[in-house]
Amino acid sequence: MKKLAKVAALIGAIGLGTVTYLYSDPVQRSPDNPDSALIDWNLEDDWPAFGRTYGEQHYSPLAQIDRGSVHQLGLAWSLDLPAGNPVSGPIAVGGVLYTSTGYSVVRAINVTSGKLLWTFDPQAPERSGHKLRMGWGSRGLAWWNGKIYIGTQDGRLIAIDAKTGKQVWTQKTFSKEDGRFISGAPRVFDGKVIIGHGGADSWDVRGYVTTYDAETGKQLWRFYTVPGNPAKGFEDEAQAMAAQTWHGEWWTYGGGGTAWNSFTYDAETETVFVGTGNGAPWSHRIRSKGRGDNLFLCSVVALDAKTGKYKWHYQFNPGESWDYNASMDMQLADIKIDGKVRKVLMELPKNGFFYVIDRISGKLISADKVTEVTWASGIDLRTGRPIENPKARMPAGEPFRLVPGPDGAHTWLPSAYSPLSGLMYLPVAHSGTVYDEKGIPENWKRMPGNLADPGLNINFDPQSKSGKDATSTLLAWNPATREVAWKREMPGGWNGGILATAGQLVFQGDATGKFNAYDAVTGKTLWQFDAHVPVLAPPITYRHNGRQYVTVLAGVGTALGINSRAWPELTDYRTQPRRVLTFALGGAATIQKAKNAAFTPAVDPDYKADTASSARGAFLYGSRCGICHGFDGVSAGTAPELRASGVPQSPEAFAQIVREGALVSAGMPAWGEMSDAELDDLRQYIRSKAAEVRK
Repeated sequence: MKKLAKVAALIGAIGLGTVTYLYSDPVQRSPDNPDSALIDWNLEDDWPAFGRTYGEQHYSPLAQIDRGSVHQLGLAWSLDLPAGNPVSGPIAVGGVLYTSTGYSVVRAINVTSGKLLWTFDPQAPERSGHKLRMGWGSRGLAWWNGKIYIGTQDGRLIAIDAKTGKQVWTQKTFSKEDGRFISGAPRVFDGKVIIGHGGADSWDVRGYVTTYDAETGKQLWRFYTVPGNPAKGFEDEAQAMAAQTWHGEWWTYGGGGTAWNSFTYDAETETVFVGTGNGAPWSHRIRSKGRGDNLFLCSVVALDAKTGKYKWHYQFNPGESWDYNASMDMQLADIKIDGKVRKVLMELPKNGFFYVIDRISGKLISADKVTEVTWASGIDLRTGRPIENPKARMPAGEPFRLVPGPDGAHTWLPSAYSPLSGLMYLPVAHSGTVYDEKGIPENWKRMPGNLADPGLNINFDPQSKSGKDATSTLLAWNPATREVAWKREMPGGWNGGILATAGQLVFQGDATGKFNAYDAVTGKTLWQFDAHVPVLAPPITYRHNGRQYVTVLAGVGTALGINSRAWPELTDYRTQPRRVLTFALGGAATIQKAKNAAFTPAVDPDYKADTASSARGAFLYGSRCGICHGFDGVSAGTAPELRASGVPQSPEAFAQIVREGALVSAGMPAWGEMSDAELDDLRQYIRSKAAEVRK
């Protein structure tokens, strides 16, 4: 225990204070050896978790790289990666950097040289079956006591020996037959690994979170985020309470509430906070007859970390109906508000309001708009409930322009909080969508195989900017005074993850390929690096042998590839580089700019227009293919540009890939149920989009 006291003294010395230590320190204690957390890592030097600390602040106390020295920052080394999602959060422990890219492929890299030490490939695509149809791979990983933890698309939670890359244990977190999958980063606290899952947007899924023993993989507890069928009984009192807020036979739809990304731990009160997702289907009218709050959708739920027992909840969107999930990162802090230090939890969910919540009681302290919002005029601080615009519920099926749209004011790419500046740094996106419920029957059922079937009609807002006109904002917000400290308008509709440091710096990349360092107090640009490819992943910083490093992954991945088409010269699937970039003071390495070939539609001399077939194919494409290959047949780099491919011209080759699964190992799912006629219509649509460009 002397080592722990020494660590606490260190934290006090760097200005974080002992209270901050309790919730921000990522120390993981083994029940048998309280000092085991200090094996192979250093509290100040390393970045062992997605947000570095239990409190998910995405803040580092390192200051070798600061406002005065950042101009000397240069590339120390880079490592090229194969095709696959490179928009994920790395970790660094004991001079080794760990990344998870593609479908949970883990790599260990020497932080000094950039040398690859080992690779672990769980072969998730081959084992995922229909789960491969939704999700783009891993967003991050975790470290604890010499082990790396990763979740997979097919639902495994795997512990890997950090030194050798060998599997220590694996745990199946759900059955092969359901629609759940894992893409978020596991979190580890007090010897427990917590993981959730996705899938509610595309399948009839009931959400839950589960904890496992970090040493053995044994399941410890599970908490369901929505109640199940009352006839089968409830797992706990919280489920019985939640069921009172649902109506009809909601369980036949699953209900949703998937907690796929956001977990934060308060060691002082031994509370884990879970951010939950939207409803399944999206339409409140369908899943719950338009009645009730539908707990615990779109909420933060506080649970006893030892038992999983419910403590309290705060619901951002009662009766949610717009894909306003709240699975964004949540930061813990102690902040002086109105003369009193409050222990708070802070989150910017999709819905456009930034929330400050008392993390002991769950009582709302403040909620403020940080972008255009049309669905509500504000949040009632007395009740905690939104003051909704009645038109947002689409009465009589009337269309409503919803802002923010389903992409949200904030995606999963993390915010950061600096206890030094007292500011939150928020990656705010601006988007809108027109919804309506015309023609949606009361007895709606999800169409098999349709990945975009929310029980609503979605028409992307013609008033919203797109392409190079799309915008986002890096917003520095003071949560104590509820004021904007500064803001920077960013290019593109997607906004990168954020890192704040004790060097009074804020690091963030952007869609144009620039990786930037800003003054944390003024927002002034102090340094910039051209990566020649979008940089949207969350950066991290760490120290080894006395030298501070900053690492970020570069390349297009996850949902940003659906509609981020502003810079096609940067995002071609086949030629864009995907890289690990690591910087240090005095770094002098260079990277070569990719030579993307100009887009050329495939030559197709046998093409003949067929309007009816193309229309049927457009529906198939939109419900199955667009999620990866891009809206309207225009790829943004997550998957190949089909308009430039000759494959759609060949019925045999197209069937081998789309129906038979010839490219499953590369992440292309198989659609075995598709008929020859459907394949022909899909080919016709893709060929028609290429023909439009050839004109």
